[in-house]
Amino acid sequence: MVEAVRAGHSLRYVANTFRVSVSTVVYWIEQADGKRIDRVRFANRKPGRAWNRTPARIEQRILRVRRELRERSVLGEYGADAIGITLQQRATVPSPTAVTQVPARATIYRVLERHGVLDATHRQRWPAPPKGWYLPALAAAKTELDSFDFIEDLKIASGPLVSVLTGVSLHAALTAAWIMPRPSAKATVDALLGHWREHGLPGYAQFDNDTIFQGAHQFADTVGRVSRLCLALRVVPVFAPPREPGFQNSIEGFNALWQTKVWQRHHCRNVAALESISARYIVAHRAKTAVRREAAPQRRNFPARFTFDLRAPLAGTMIFVRRSTEHGDVNLLGHTFRIAENWLHRLVRCDIDFTHQHIRFYALRRREPADQPLLCETHYARPHKPFIGSP
Repeated sequence: MVEAVRAGHSLRYVANTFRVSVSTVVYWIEQADGKRIDRVRFANRKPGRAWNRTPARIEQRILRVRRELRERSVLGEYGADAIGITLQQRATVPSPTAVTQVPARATIYRVLERHGVLDATHRQRWPAPPKGWYLPALAAAKTELDSFDFIEDLKIASGPLVSVLTGVSLHAALTAAWIMPRPSAKATVDALLGHWREHGLPGYAQFDNDTIFQGAHQFADTVGRVSRLCLALRVVPVFAPPREPGFQNSIEGFNALWQTKVWQRHHCRNVAALESISARYIVAHRAKTAVRREAAPQRRNFPARFTFDLRAPLAGTMIFVRRSTEHGDVNLLGHTFRIAENWLHRLVRCDIDFTHQHIRFYALRRREPADQPLLCETHYARPHKPFIGSP
């Protein structure tokens, strides 16, 4: 080993060649430092095998059994589990070469790894897609997305149940929280109007599929109050797919953070105390993440003379992210659309253009987030349904 290192080979190359650790090579290099090879006493300083290492005869037995199983096993199994079972079976038969104490599975695996006879390929780890990968403009950081969600049924001691509407932007980490007696679409609209007047408009607003955000589910072609507000402000509402991990990570993470740092940390006697503590936390959190807002995409100014008309005709784009069925169908707005027979159980982005009355369906893959081919386009003329409810 010393001669090989002095010849110019690397420590790791020498360690792999002699099947020892790099630290062993370093130990002997230090012992022979500045000395001729013939004057170094290696015999009395050889580290030898570790006291708890598997004996060489058992290692050879494990390798022999593996070779036999690979060539003759009916099942074709010759991994650590199969070798352990075979050694256990042969231990019951008296034989000079039998192993009396069968090594554990982990020990057998390490022996196979040490001798380089593992055939299994490790799981391929693909890099995570960029934030907002399902929306190209968002992934390229050309626009911003605000996510909103509810934390429901928080019980104040000796007080009422309350709910919290939370919000967070994807790139700028701009957070917000509103304490409400109960979740409602009207209260959500008021909160969004105040938030966007103060901080500006994002390009997208993302929600889950709750009826508060999306509208009633029992009627087809229904567009709720919150969605109409987004369309009126030219903010594209985006609805995440149900039961899909990843799409709601930002808002779910902030929900957990708010509950840990505000709700669970402080004992609030009434709603006013909770609102005060939550407001102070939001101010501190925004100060902490201020540097992210400096590099975030620019938000649009809120219209100076904006009036919200719930009965105005719908215009603009609404996006649903859905997973296709086993027949290549996608269900949204109470309708079933056939998109592609070869795109089954896959993610699809559905862009509903109310202005031009059509829906475009795009294929989504986390492995290739930038490749989003158009699957099909279909005509969609939403029937005129006046908004039912008080302004």
